[in-house]
Amino acid sequence: MIKALVVDDSALMRALIGDILNKDPGITVVGEAADPFEAREAIKALKPDVLTLDIEMPKMNGLTFLKNLMRLHPLPVVMVSTLTQHGADVTLEALELGAVDYVPKPSGGATAALVAYGELLREKVKVAAGANLQQRQALPSHPAFGVNPRKLEAILIGASTGGTEAVKRVLCQWPALMPPILVVQHIRPFFSSAFTRHLNSLTPLDVQELTKDTPIKPGQVWVAPGDRHMRLVRRSGALWAQAFDDEPVGRHRPAVDVLFSSAAETGCGRMLAMLLTGMGKDGAEGMVKLAAGGATNWVQDQASSVVWGMPRAAWEAGAASGQYSLDQLAAKALKLLAS
Repeated sequence: MIKALVVDDSALMRALIGDILNKDPGITVVGEAADPFEAREAIKALKPDVLTLDIEMPKMNGLTFLKNLMRLHPLPVVMVSTLTQHGADVTLEALELGAVDYVPKPSGGATAALVAYGELLREKVKVAAGANLQQRQALPSHPAFGVNPRKLEAILIGASTGGTEAVKRVLCQWPALMPPILVVQHIRPFFSSAFTRHLNSLTPLDVQELTKDTPIKPGQVWVAPGDRHMRLVRRSGALWAQAFDDEPVGRHRPAVDVLFSSAAETGCGRMLAMLLTGMGKDGAEGMVKLAAGGATNWVQDQASSVVWGMPRAAWEAGAASGQYSLDQLAAKALKLLAS
């Protein structure tokens, strides 16, 4: 049984989240707290397995509390944040500090929407409770050898739970001139723009959210927009990235399988695909197709994954030639591209 603690300054929100979580027979809400000081005492007394945590609270904001928590008493945390610009930026900061995942605050509306929200929240909490909490480490340095971006037509990256930090850690170790990079991260629409801006501010690469048909070029990173798929097509020999609306694949939009499968159809012998941390099996089927087309496929290893679901599915399907930590993935890609 997963023991959950709900931390939110709104009594109404605490009651709503508690009621949603208690509907799952595998979860019991052992307590609630209206501010971080109450939460600190509740953690000591109740020993929860996972927390849901609001960001804006009295006495101490959620980020300060989270930072202290992960330093002194690490616990899996699911952030519950507002769908605003500020909410998206702060949520990404919370993921940097060690939160496992996030959900937006429920906005009311139809019963069907609240039911779907409840299913999402319960799923996130259950996954977080079993997550591998990562120790934050400084980025390693790599030998300064030359990189030939023309050795690969594209690098494809797929990720889900824990992926915002995993993708960031890989990209931050690469120089400005790399082959075109395409990223599919399971993320909500409002948060994908904040995620893209954040990556662009941290890496020497040109990171943009894909909004229209675009020819891909070295030095560029294209991130799939939230709630839209991304695919590769070949036009007159050149590769183009497309964002498009279609039904979710395996409940995901964007879906990694859509990108990987489309890349396999373009002729993928000079492509590198990486499948990083995430729940479920999205990307495994597409990676099998990439392997059949001659692509180089790697997955993140279990020890460094927050959730070893998607990488495991691809590995067990025989679609990848190796499994590595994030730092090893970044370094191996540079060696592959060494001129």
